[in-house]
Amino acid sequence: MSKYDVIVLGSGPGGYVTAIRASQLGLKTAVVEKESLGGVCLNWGCIPTKALLKSAQVFDYLKHASDYGLTVNEYDKDFTKVVERSRGVAEGMSNGVKFLMKKNKIDVIEGFGKLKAGKKIDVDGKEYSADHIVIATGARSRELPNLPQDGKKVIGYREAMTLKKQPKSMIVVGSGAIGVEFAHFYNAMGTEVTIVEYLPNLVPLEDLDVSKQFERSFKKAGIKVMTNSSVEKVDTSGKTVKATVKTKKGEEIIEADIVLSAVGIVTNIEGIGLEDVGIVTDKGKVMVNDFYQTNIPGYYAIGDITPGPALAHVASAEGITCVEKIAGMNVEAIDYGNIPGCTYATPEIASVGMTEQQAKDAGYDIKVGKFPFSASGKASAAGTKDGFVKVIFDAKYGEWLGCHMIGAGVTDMIAEAVLGRKLETTGHEVLKTIHPHPTMSEAVMEAVADAYDEVIHL
Repeated sequence: MSKYDVIVLGSGPGGYVTAIRASQLGLKTAVVEKESLGGVCLNWGCIPTKALLKSAQVFDYLKHASDYGLTVNEYDKDFTKVVERSRGVAEGMSNGVKFLMKKNKIDVIEGFGKLKAGKKIDVDGKEYSADHIVIATGARSRELPNLPQDGKKVIGYREAMTLKKQPKSMIVVGSGAIGVEFAHFYNAMGTEVTIVEYLPNLVPLEDLDVSKQFERSFKKAGIKVMTNSSVEKVDTSGKTVKATVKTKKGEEIIEADIVLSAVGIVTNIEGIGLEDVGIVTDKGKVMVNDFYQTNIPGYYAIGDITPGPALAHVASAEGITCVEKIAGMNVEAIDYGNIPGCTYATPEIASVGMTEQQAKDAGYDIKVGKFPFSASGKASAAGTKDGFVKVIFDAKYGEWLGCHMIGAGVTDMIAEAVLGRKLETTGHEVLKTIHPHPTMSEAVMEAVADAYDEVIHL
């Protein structure tokens, strides 16, 4: 039996980062993976979807070339090549993880891993043991009973990334990040898209102002938006899919080539031996403490299978925190109130901290500032004037309670707010920090200035 200091079950952005950090700390490490290194995020999520969205952006630029004083007489898309490029990007990144495993002297054990008592893992009949086992098995597309996925007419995110032929029409069920990113991609490619959301607003976890702006932008792009609506059933017996959608006005039937179910995720915790070991779960999540220890000594869990936000960067941070604690370092627990969230549709959305409503509900006396990109010189020059930056501060102490952005490139801007909040920056300190001009990022400073009645360019 092979013996390790740390074995990581799963090699997604939680698992492989955990393994690398463990190796850096001098721990003999192995990672168990049943499919492809990099997990869902790298192979079927974060990375390949961004490649698809980049193709959509370039195609959109070609459509609007005349807006920039350019003449493009002929252009078209090759949907198959767009998909092939996305897969190539994912493959390249997966090969990069293979290189990192080799570089850091991490053993990669291929196969399905099952936990056993006594700090052991069985991988397709062969046993391995470790002083510490970190479970990082991630999640998959959630299926609703009334919306079963057949992989052809009713699909999940995997199939949406690898369709052989572009559909003429598509219904997207759910308007979280996965749903709206695919809705944007297919709409930009020329598919007729309808998005159905059960709650009153698209991207319902975002600040209300952001949700409203996002819906306006989607409608302007030609996407049909149905909020306060739900798909009750689908009929896949004909050439198309007939979806029965329940709205406030009653039921209506919508036809499309394909229905994409984007109603969230479900954790991969079945069949991996949690019950055999006695590890406690609740509502599909593995229960852990601040440093990701389960109730059974020597077993840890990170990422989507734990109660925190199901985000790649959270899984990575949890894995690093977990193994640094194992190695005896003085580790600070993660502040889950300061986790950035990003959505990569057009316009992009990025946010951190409290929404305006959450701040009010928490009893804060607040200052709110907002700066539209329509007043930004850089956004005007780039032709990307949709959106804004919104900031929320505690009026008493100047604490930066929340930051919400919608517009071009905002996913690359949100880190300023995350870092500022981590360092307990006040509104006045942000206001007195010189931002370069012209940039999109100076909209953060302008929004803060608006909160403190000092805005110059609005």
